[in-house]
Amino acid sequence: MKWIKKLFSPRFTPDPRRWLLVDVETSGLDPSSDRLLAIAGVVLSISEDFKHMSIEITDSFEVVLRQTTPSDKDNILLHGIGVQAQREGQDPATALQDFIDWAGTSPLLAFHAAFDEAMIQRACRQYVGRSLPNAWLDIEPLAAHVHRTDKGESLDVWMKRMGIQCARRHQAIADVWASAEVLLKLWPALSKEAGDFAELKQMENGVRWLRRRPATR
Repeated sequence: MKWIKKLFSPRFTPDPRRWLLVDVETSGLDPSSDRLLAIAGVVLSISEDFKHMSIEITDSFEVVLRQTTPSDKDNILLHGIGVQAQREGQDPATALQDFIDWAGTSPLLAFHAAFDEAMIQRACRQYVGRSLPNAWLDIEPLAAHVHRTDKGESLDVWMKRMGIQCARRHQAIADVWASAEVLLKLWPALSKEAGDFAELKQMENGVRWLRRRPATR
């Protein structure tokens, strides 16, 4: 039975030192029907004592997936991946397998991660035949926790609040670097309250629970 196999299968343990911050570009905002156009990511190195985080500038990932039918003009104007670039992109199955190999056992982080996760997982199931087992972590609730707000904000709001510039918004690799800078500014406060990935995940879940809780008079 499947549940017995799952019960006795080895547990997938996130890499405690090598984390990946990722971002996607897509043909639209509906994760159930729109297409994955590009993935970008950088490696975050976590110190053994969990007090320090750094960006590994020599270890990054960026790929455009080949599209039979390129996205529409307005979409192209948003992310800048033109018709020719989409048609000449990498074979989706190869691109996604390369991403899976690069990811390894590292946890995956993103700003508003649910969208990135949904797009990547659906594409992996479609082209590779399986989902990624990697753990995911959303940066946005962590920012809300540090700044004691229960209001969800965009990456642009947090960048402005922290004085962070982005080379070109809505370009995957540029958004990754901007998100990484946000996280680096949050890290001193986060590392005082959490000692590993699991505790950060609990922090994220706590913010989500508070947002769902009915307001009291």
